[in-house]
Amino acid sequence: LEIHVTILNENDNSPVFMQTNLTKVVPEDTKVNATILARENLSASDADLDIIFYELTTIVPGTDGYFAIKGVNNPEIYLQKALNYEKFNSTTLVLYARDRPVGSTDATNTASTTINIFIEQADNRSPRFLPCNFVNMDKSICISSPYIGRVNISEMSTEPLILEPGPIYAIDPDYSLNEKIVYSIVDGDADQVFSVDADTGNLTMNKPATSLDSYLLQVMATQANNIQKYSIASVQIKVIKKSNYAPYFESKRYNGSVFAGLDAGSFVFQAGGDHSTPLRITAMDDDFPNV
Repeated sequence: LEIHVTILNENDNSPVFMQTNLTKVVPEDTKVNATILARENLSASDADLDIIFYELTTIVPGTDGYFAIKGVNNPEIYLQKALNYEKFNSTTLVLYARDRPVGSTDATNTASTTINIFIEQADNRSPRFLPCNFVNMDKSICISSPYIGRVNISEMSTEPLILEPGPIYAIDPDYSLNEKIVYSIVDGDADQVFSVDADTGNLTMNKPATSLDSYLLQVMATQANNIQKYSIASVQIKVIKKSNYAPYFESKRYNGSVFAGLDAGSFVFQAGGDHSTPLRITAMDDDFPNV
């Protein structure tokens, strides 16, 4: 008697990953659709020789949608959306491997591997003058106001000029790299009245200003390691006459009178008169005798 015995494969083995915890450093400027982890590094095996079905999830809030797998049967991870180091610099992915499709009513064995992603900041932003105001929600664009200063005509200051809203100062917004910033005047100073310190940004004078015309300087901040990374700021220097005298009031005491019950904004009149001459408070300045 010849008996043929067929051994049925019982689904009693779970998929197995080669590694259950991986770490990958990804440059911020990685191109969309680029491969992050190859299929051969992520494929799971199954002793039951079942077809493996994969699913990728993100467990860090606010970082989903950036990474994906090529397909339900292909665990290769690729970049699905451009990275921004200022939004997040790390995330954690979990890759699941199942021996039955998602939603199957059959008994399913599952394995998982954790993938730690660290974003490496790229040198892709130009210097930023401070103070500045952000104009978009992700704070990637910051606009600075012009710097404003004053000098006296025919006088040369030996100290760095005082500017508003503050001294000339720029930073590398790729703050983890923090490249050195170099300053220079690129326009608006044909007579070379001013100079800017390349390292500090302090603005000083080379010689006196000889006319009351204002200067509109264009100051450039560049990265020392890459001159193509630069920003321009405007610096307005107003040339004024020197003030030798403080202003003073024409009288040390003014007296006025008003009628009860008047509306706001009504005139105050000179006291002791016929209440027809508005009270005037005036000051003088001997620097401007004809004004």
